[in-house]
Amino acid sequence: MAARPLVRKGAEPLWAQLLADLRARLDAHEFDHSFPGELALVGEYGVSRHTVREALRRLREEGVVVAGRGRAPRLAAPLEIEQQLGSLYSLFSAVESTGREQRSVVRTLDVRADGVVAARLGLEESTPLVHLERLRLAEGEPLAVDRVWLPEEVAAPLLDVDFTHTGVYPELERLCGIRVAGGRENIRAVVPTAEERRLLGIDAGVAALAIERLGSSAGRAVEWRHTLVRGDRFTLTAQFSARDGYLVGASAS
Repeated sequence: MAARPLVRKGAEPLWAQLLADLRARLDAHEFDHSFPGELALVGEYGVSRHTVREALRRLREEGVVVAGRGRAPRLAAPLEIEQQLGSLYSLFSAVESTGREQRSVVRTLDVRADGVVAARLGLEESTPLVHLERLRLAEGEPLAVDRVWLPEEVAAPLLDVDFTHTGVYPELERLCGIRVAGGRENIRAVVPTAEERRLLGIDAGVAALAIERLGSSAGRAVEWRHTLVRGDRFTLTAQFSARDGYLVGASAS
């Protein structure tokens, strides 16, 4: 699609008009192979370099394009986390191992009773549980909604932890002396609810992976976790051969 002429005396600033047109052209996949430089945009739209830079600054803030000093802007690579299936892995570690910053928005951190979860942990239904719910972000973009339950008798010190930029496993080991060393995990594709789509920033056409984990330490179940992760941003892989079958890798937690 061709560049849309900008309205010179309109109520909307030129940079905002330019930004809207660039977004439309991006949605039409016009720049999939290359993104025009500043001077090319100046010539195409007949605007000042300042106007172009302001529009590009907004696209950079949105994570759509990247540009360094003295370098032409280019489309940002899609954010995708690849994790090998293994005996134990950490989403926190999986994100940060790619060089991206992992941060969390803590939605809930309290003590509650949940009969269903307690039964999964092999406990009485009325057993108090530490419950942590976080929206996990990778480079500021929603990646997963993570919900964790642990017995209060062993995990109470976690109630004072700021989980904005740390994982459950290192804090559980540091403060409680408990190392989750194994367990059982179930992974399935699901259709997110409207509220889950809102939290993850996805539309109805994007599926998600539901990861349910029963984590254990010294033969005792100490963690029940339900993670809903964006299907367009997370991939689980396994290696296999005709001789050995499937070989799953493990990353440090």
